[in-house]
Amino acid sequence: MTIVSEPISMDHVDIHSDSFGDDSLLRAGLKLNHLRMIVAIEDSGQISAAAEVLNISQPAASRMLSEMESITKTQLYERVARGVVLTTFGAALARRARKILLELREASREIGELKSGKGGSVFIGAVTAPAMSLVVPAINKVRKAYPGIEINIQVETSNVLARELLAARHDFIIGRIPDDLNPRLFEVTEIGIERACLIVRKSHPLLKQKVSSLADVRDYDWVFQPPGTLLRRTIEDIFLSRGVALPENIVNTSSLLLTCAIVCETDAIAPVAIDVAHFLASQGAKASDVRVLPIDFEINVKPYSLITASERALPPSARLLYDMILEESLKQAG
Repeated sequence: MTIVSEPISMDHVDIHSDSFGDDSLLRAGLKLNHLRMIVAIEDSGQISAAAEVLNISQPAASRMLSEMESITKTQLYERVARGVVLTTFGAALARRARKILLELREASREIGELKSGKGGSVFIGAVTAPAMSLVVPAINKVRKAYPGIEINIQVETSNVLARELLAARHDFIIGRIPDDLNPRLFEVTEIGIERACLIVRKSHPLLKQKVSSLADVRDYDWVFQPPGTLLRRTIEDIFLSRGVALPENIVNTSSLLLTCAIVCETDAIAPVAIDVAHFLASQGAKASDVRVLPIDFEINVKPYSLITASERALPPSARLLYDMILEESLKQAG
């Protein structure tokens, strides 16, 4: 299994061709690099960042934007305090450009699969809990039935995954739609609630008592996901709703491996998904020093969903894995 796909390179491809018919933008010289640029500008909000994506200099990126405005005969972006923002016209072009780039990526994928004789490839993203509880069993079933399928998976936060999906780097994701993104951009099927717990090392002082309260755990060191992440906000809301001061001694990391290392070597406490905690405790290594801390409160995180981009059909291989994951979620729920 490989990790995370990258879009196919289109640096030297030109779609200026009479075969496309009487299209004024094509006849005016619109190129695929122009489309890549407008998408990169929308994603990053920075000309310098967009230039880095296209592997060109910032002056070259600025010239490319000027070319696009000359071709479209309209203003495509405006400068703001922290970079640039697309105008209504620029956003419309970016939306269409993203679909064109996706279709070309899919064409490249299909041709490659036909050449190699493989059964297809799938690009998905997932937050940690369903990645372990749903994706792994579904992958096992798919690989047994269709051994030629290549599966590429990225485990990240929903904020990252949703943007990767819109950028056409994933076929579908399992997570949540971030509050700052338009929900109309997505098709959503809710498949489960993430239940979390607190983990500690096997010789932690709190394991000597039957159950621990918020007041008991508050004064220990904590290992949290970065500020703003969903599990972090859920834990903070529990403290605030019960009138208990938030922990003060905190290490922030998105790395599960580092979280486990800190917990195993100190008296620190960390919130993780229950599926993750049970997996860690079952391993015949240092990770097996992890224990679930009995507590007198529940940690239920916002439900997660199977998410696809609106108006984007799944390739057959991706649809197969999507259906397997949905089937697995219904099985576990039943």
